[in-house]
Amino acid sequence: MSTQLFDLTGKTALLTGATHGLGMAMAKGLASAGAKIIINDRMPERAEAALEEYKKVGIDAAGYVFDVTDEVAVSEQLDRMEKEVGPLDILVNNAGIIKRVPMLEMEVSDFRQVIDIDLVGPFIMAKKFASSVVRRKATGKIINICSMMSELGRNSVSAYAAAKGGLKMLTRSMATEWAKYNIQTNGIGPGYFATSQTEPIRVDGHPFNDFIVNRTPQGRWGEPEELQGAAIFLAAPASDFVNGHVLYVDGGILATIGKPYGEE
Repeated sequence: MSTQLFDLTGKTALLTGATHGLGMAMAKGLASAGAKIIINDRMPERAEAALEEYKKVGIDAAGYVFDVTDEVAVSEQLDRMEKEVGPLDILVNNAGIIKRVPMLEMEVSDFRQVIDIDLVGPFIMAKKFASSVVRRKATGKIINICSMMSELGRNSVSAYAAAKGGLKMLTRSMATEWAKYNIQTNGIGPGYFATSQTEPIRVDGHPFNDFIVNRTPQGRWGEPEELQGAAIFLAAPASDFVNGHVLYVDGGILATIGKPYGEE
């Protein structure tokens, strides 16, 4: 099999919110396949710190500060990227937030904020990206970072689950409308991964840690680097006829109802 199927040399990828965690891991993966990396964040200090981290591993990334829910700022900054770095070939809609609040206690304003960032933001970003691809008569890849909550509900994450379920369907609609322009739109649905955010609950004996380890057929949390293959595949020529798909990288959670009671 030709390695050209997974070669991103000469491609430019924008990953929103890729200043840490899974977004940074995916960015490093795309860079390893040859892509030029651009990241964004709302906070200048986070963007600057992330660029230093990329530099330490030999990645000369570019960083831009803007809010993905601000349509005017998105348009201005993507135009600026095109002039300063070059036309975008790949968009990874990774920026997102979660608010863990039971629905009876959740403020409507908090619910709307999650929907705005996790669902409306990807629409704004993708619309601007796709408009540029169409104008240039180029090709494009959009990867929306969905979630297992695109398929499952869970206590206290109603807004997040609603947004990610919507993002799954938005991914399919983008694929439906934009395939004719040679834009492939797909999603990645991460399972539970070992990141700095999950570190406090990834200890033996913690109820949630035990739940995830027992619920996952592979019997462990995922490592962030294990998302890189999915990201490279969906950004590369290897996926040129894959459209409207969500690739779940979850250790098999969605494949099973779980272990019978008492089974080791």
